[in-house]
Amino acid sequence: MSFYRPIGEEKKENMKVSKQIIQVKTWSIHYEVIGEGEPLVLVHGLAESTRVWNRNLSAFAERYRVYLIDLPGFGAMRNYHQQLHLTELDVWLDEWMRAIGLERINLVGHSMGAYVCMALAAMQPERIKHLVLVDSIGLPFHLPIRCLVYPALKAIVRTGLSFCWRIGYDYLRAGPKMVLRAARQVVALDATSVISSVHVPTLLVWGENDDLIPSSYGRQLHERLPNAHFLLLSGANHFCMYEQPSVFNQVVCAFLQGEEIGRDTVINTSIVS
Repeated sequence: MSFYRPIGEEKKENMKVSKQIIQVKTWSIHYEVIGEGEPLVLVHGLAESTRVWNRNLSAFAERYRVYLIDLPGFGAMRNYHQQLHLTELDVWLDEWMRAIGLERINLVGHSMGAYVCMALAAMQPERIKHLVLVDSIGLPFHLPIRCLVYPALKAIVRTGLSFCWRIGYDYLRAGPKMVLRAARQVVALDATSVISSVHVPTLLVWGENDDLIPSSYGRQLHERLPNAHFLLLSGANHFCMYEQPSVFNQVVCAFLQGEEIGRDTVINTSIVS
């Protein structure tokens, strides 16, 4: 049993976003909605929130009804007290989708959120029309967490000052304990069985200069996904959807609309606007 209620509106990039809460079993789930059309769900990564998609909403909302959701422990869900494991978040996302009546969707996830989307696509392939994985985790890191701290900070700084403030705020909202707990699960993750079970049309988008999850990981992931296209954004970093929104929005919208994307493509941002 579930119920929902609107909790107000917020302007993001001069657009009104409807903020809502729905009670699903024992979960009080916060999410946001903007635009009209086919449903498109956006799922953020580690230490992020729905705010990471602000530079993409305008383009997406012109064609889709966009749903943004904070994962448990982050953003508006920072006070979530149930200790869900990373490998349980696909079920959590599925329960939310069913509660609000989403039957078949387009799904976009970044980094840790991309794994959650991938797991959902493996579990419920008939409900996913298109899948977009942005700088996704899934392959084993074979590194201790401390070795990822510098690359993560480097990626954040290189993305820009405004992003530093944005991600810093989201980190503080989640808290070091929550971020560390999730990071340990990310490092320990081996999604080999999940990856081999994904057969929906998939687009992998990777920053050429990703400091945190190198593009070589993306190419390995591409080799293991049977129905995937790989798109490398020239000069972009781990947060390519924020760093190069114009190009990102263009290629993702083209893929979602069924346009042909090369199976292994590099986009030079000096050519594509």
